[in-house]
Amino acid sequence: MHFQYLIIHCTATPAGRWVSPEDVKRWHTKPKPYGNGWKQVGYSDLILLDGSRHQFVKHNNDLTIDPFEITNGVTGINAISRHLCYVGGLDKTLKPEDTRTLQQIETMLAIIYEVLTYAPHVKIAGHNQFANKACPSFFVPTWLKQAGVPEQNIEWRGSVPANNHVTQ
Repeated sequence: MHFQYLIIHCTATPAGRWVSPEDVKRWHTKPKPYGNGWKQVGYSDLILLDGSRHQFVKHNNDLTIDPFEITNGVTGINAISRHLCYVGGLDKTLKPEDTRTLQQIETMLAIIYEVLTYAPHVKIAGHNQFANKACPSFFVPTWLKQAGVPEQNIEWRGSVPANNHVTQ
């Protein structure tokens, strides 16, 4: 399928809590009731608190989402999307909040620009623009515009949620 969307997610964990790639894989792939019972993890890439990147799925960086590249990020569009997740997304009281560290933001932008080199027409959005969820705990289009991402790559569907806190 043709690569159309890069979707931003969060792990929905409190600010500063270390989450490993193994934790995320377990949450997604362990049988219910201990996990989601999925065959594949929900994200293509994970950005850890220190800004390091973990690739769950190796991509061949082209305009096609091959069957082995499909992850379970957003129901209905997984075959045309890649899913990028950062660790965090909740404040200390477990309310949605943009908790990205400066290092996570830098890595997220680097991944976005990497994707745009081989998929210049891809649209970038947040999970909350496709589902009634807080994830990724900020309104991605507003942040992308502030960060200087080309307008043609910003997906503007949905409205600005009440929790639109871009902290950095």
